[in-house]
Amino acid sequence: MAVVTFVSHDGKKHEVPFQEGQSLMQVATNNAVPGIDGDCGGEAACGTCHVIVDPQWSEEVGLSGSDEEEMLAMNPERQPTSRLSCQIPVSEAWDGLTVLMPEFQM
Repeated sequence: MAVVTFVSHDGKKHEVPFQEGQSLMQVATNNAVPGIDGDCGGEAACGTCHVIVDPQWSEEVGLSGSDEEEMLAMNPERQPTSRLSCQIPVSEAWDGLTVLMPEFQM
């Protein structure tokens, strides 16, 4: 089983297993990762699942789409590799993926 590491702003790591077919937000909420709320249920309408993809993984994971851009544009902690985790369908090939969480999501 593949594993993703969520790193909070204060450096705490949360390593969780995942299976293909889920969104990164579902992986986080199903494993009670603090800081990923997913208030809108994965509709790209709230931004409470904002993550910053480790630059080493950004090409593999891909860039944000237009729905994401609307939400991320309002976020003061947006980074070049910011994504809404609800819009990232995970792949088993991403074993070892690391994402950072912005400070405001603690």
